[in-house]
Amino acid sequence: MASWIQALDLKPGDRVYHMGCGVGYYTAILAEMVERGGSVVAIDARPDLAARARENLSGYSHVVVDAGDAAEFDPGACDAMLINAGVTHPQPIWLDRLREGGRLVMPLTVAVSATIGNGVMLKFVRQSGGFSAGLVTLLAIFNGGALRDPELDAPLRNWLGKAMSTGAFVKLKSLRRDSHEQNDSCLFHSPTMCLSSLAICEPEP
Repeated sequence: MASWIQALDLKPGDRVYHMGCGVGYYTAILAEMVERGGSVVAIDARPDLAARARENLSGYSHVVVDAGDAAEFDPGACDAMLINAGVTHPQPIWLDRLREGGRLVMPLTVAVSATIGNGVMLKFVRQSGGFSAGLVTLLAIFNGGALRDPELDAPLRNWLGKAMSTGAFVKLKSLRRDSHEQNDSCLFHSPTMCLSSLAICEPEP
């Protein structure tokens, strides 16, 4: 968790979204890092955990805790987002709500059981012209429920397995959202996203 939070590059005054806040321990750390001039919006799918987080964080006037389905939640414009559950792809609204220079730290995983997935924590940064991308850590984490697309599980499982054995993550440079034909620069290509070896604004080969 420390390495994931460090990857957010938080500064005083930032607005942060914490998805999967649990009882709020790490949300409190985010709140301390952005200080009173910043803000944190947190959500958990379990109402009981969200209620405990709301109580635990009651001393932080700049933290708001919600309960519900994160797939339908709009966090508003943010400087940073920490997604604390395994997903098959970034939700479009997360990318849309990132401000220029905003950082999204998100676990891309495949399910190994009904509750747990294995994969990688990735970091995306919104920059003029697109989203840069890179590896943060390998991980195992709880599955993200409705944030997972079952149709992506098999191709993602195949790609992650090959990438972990070959070290292909070092080639990852960007997340593409534009419509394009699959080519040699596409590390993982799907209808919802493309993890690419092309740097932002680099022309296709």
